[in-house]
This record gives sequence, structure tokens and C-alpha cells, in this order.
Amino acid sequence: RKIKEGIFFAGAIDWDRRLFDALIPLPDGTSYNSFLVTGSEKTALIDTVDPSMASKLFAYFEDVKRLDYVVVNHAEQDHSGALPAVLERYKEAKVLASPKCKGMLVDHLHIPVDRICEVGDNETIPLGGKTLEFLHLPWVHWPETMATYIREDKTIFTCDLFGSHIAVSGLYENDHARVCEAAKRYYAEVMMPFRSTIKKHLERLGNYEIEVICPSHGPVHTDPSRIMGFHRDWVSEKLANTVVIPYVSMHGSTEIMVDRLTEALSSRGVNVERFNLTVTDAGKLAMALVDAATMVVASPMVLMGAHPKVISATFMANALKPKLKYLSIMGSYGWGGRMEEQVKATLANLKAEYLPSVMIKGAPVEKDFEVIDSLAEQIAEKHKESGI
Repeated sequence: RKIKEGIFFAGAIDWDRRLFDALIPLPDGTSYNSFLVTGSEKTALIDTVDPSMASKLFAYFEDVKRLDYVVVNHAEQDHSGALPAVLERYKEAKVLASPKCKGMLVDHLHIPVDRICEVGDNETIPLGGKTLEFLHLPWVHWPETMATYIREDKTIFTCDLFGSHIAVSGLYENDHARVCEAAKRYYAEVMMPFRSTIKKHLERLGNYEIEVICPSHGPVHTDPSRIMGFHRDWVSEKLANTVVIPYVSMHGSTEIMVDRLTEALSSRGVNVERFNLTVTDAGKLAMALVDAATMVVASPMVLMGAHPKVISATFMANALKPKLKYLSIMGSYGWGGRMEEQVKATLANLKAEYLPSVMIKGAPVEKDFEVIDSLAEQIAEKHKESGI
């Protein structure tokens, strides 16, 4: 499937996959994008596919008699997993990878060292009419990642950066809203902890003339400014006037508290995104945390601590390190416990300001609603003071 003269899509669409890394929901499937680049003298394959889809990759290769290089932008197996099979088929092919990626390919896939050539940052390799330039972009979410840029075609292959877990039949991002949502989900679930480094990478890529972005998941981007603009927003310090409320309610008391807080915040002009953790999609919660200003964690007491699903959600939030500015905790209890301390311990990575907690014994009564209203007022005022 031709992208530009001498540049072809050779990946695999995975329509049915619903879970990634035994962790991340995939409501819309995904793709593993691989790209064949043919110069007048040499041919290169940029990234491979998940090993389960190797046959899809080779279906494109019936007329490819020789492969000189396999570029590995990222060692994770959904991109490099078919590499052993490719090297077995093309005995002459050399792997091009960053120095750190070389070690990972040896460790994870047992690729022979003599098949791997290290490429330095900004190093170039000519194919004949097409020049590959390698840009080291560490900590897109692994330490070894890089992108590959073709000067003559103003085309860049960014692997996970600008990617989206979405299976579509078209090659390009025609449904912009759907692809944007999928890209935000992907950023939230995978890249948010590394937003400071990604911000620097975006600044660097701004120095390159780019017409086409070819990520390794999801559609190809022919409007680079759109997807790069979204990422600049996500990694920026801009916050939305939004409160995210992940919660669990066992016997209804905590849900009544969440209902009251939702109403009190809404009446003060603050947006609310609430997630019942017994049924919510973890990816949706991660997306909401990308630019929310405040999170209020709500839980009943379970065996003297927070509900396990609440701990799971706060553990995820702690790992993702969103740019939250304010935090609060609320919930109900029967006789006592240490829920507040437990939740705070699982959110230790977050540098947010804690607002007063609201802990209620039993079912809430009018005086408890007044405390919840006071919390809503404090949140609204904090947002205004911060210019949110």
C-alpha cells in the first residue's frame, strides 16, 4: 500500500485484540505498522510486527527479493517480535538500532550481535535517492526509542510516538475525531509519565520539515500539525476546569456523597468526570487525567482500608503521573480505619496540593452535605485562583 514513491505500508491490522500488555483495554483493536522503503540501491524495512502477525507481514514480501536493513525504532515485541523470522528469511539483512536497543534485542529476542549495527543520533544511511536519518528519542516510554526520518520525502517513522490503538481499514486518519480520541487514550495509558521528555522531543521535531508521520500503531498522519498539536497540548502545563472522581460504593453511602459533590461542582461551573470503578474502562479514566486539574478519590472502608478497586485506580494514577494540581479524598466508614493514609501512600508520586478530606460515618446527613458543598466551593475557588 503506497504512501509515497518507494515507501509502502506492510503492517498488520489486529481487529480482534482487546487487551494489551495484559493490562490496557483495546476497545477498537490495534495495528502493528511496518514500512518498506525501497531506494535505487538498497531496501529497508522500518519496524516489524507482533510475532502473532508475522504471516501478514510476509504476505507483502512476495516480490521483495533482497532486504538490506531492518530498522528497529523500538525493541518492544509488538514492533520487534517478528524480527527473528525476518532475519531468518533475509540472511543478508542487517539490523539498525540505537546502542541501547541493540542490548535489548539481544536480551529479549536473542538476535545475534553480529547482525546488529548501532546507529548514532543524527547518523544517516543512504539507500539511493532516499536517506535515512536516525533521531534518538529516549523515553518516549522506553529508554532506547528512536525515530527514522527520510529527508527526500519529508516522512518520519515515529514508532509509538503519535500512535493510536485503533484498527481501521483505511491507511490515513480520515476520521479525525475518532483517531484523536484513540491517540489521547494511547498517550494517557503509555506516555503520560514521560511528558517532560516528550515535550523536548516535540521541540526537536519542530526543526524538521514533515509532511507525513508514520507511527507504528494506528493510521498514517498526512496533517502532522494536527496530531503534533494535540500532543503539545497534552504535555503542556495547561489544565482543564475539570474534577475527576474515581469511586466505588458498596452500600450506597459513598455514591450519595459523589452525587452531592457532582451537583455542587456543576452548579459552580466546574466540569465533572466520574468513574464507577466496578464497571469503568481504565483507559477512559487515564484519558480524563491527562488535563484534569483535580481528582477526588471516593471509597467506602473495606477491612480498615480503601476498596481494592480504588487502590488499583490510585496505583495507576500514581504510575501515570498526571499534571493534577489538587487532590482530595472522601468516603464512608462503619467504625474506623486508615483509608485516607492508604490512598495518600499510593499517590506519593503526585505533586498536587491536598484539599481537606471528607470522611463520614454511616449514611450522610445534612451536616455532611454541607461539608461536601464546602469542598466543592474550595475546589471552584482554587481553580479560579489558578486561572483554570
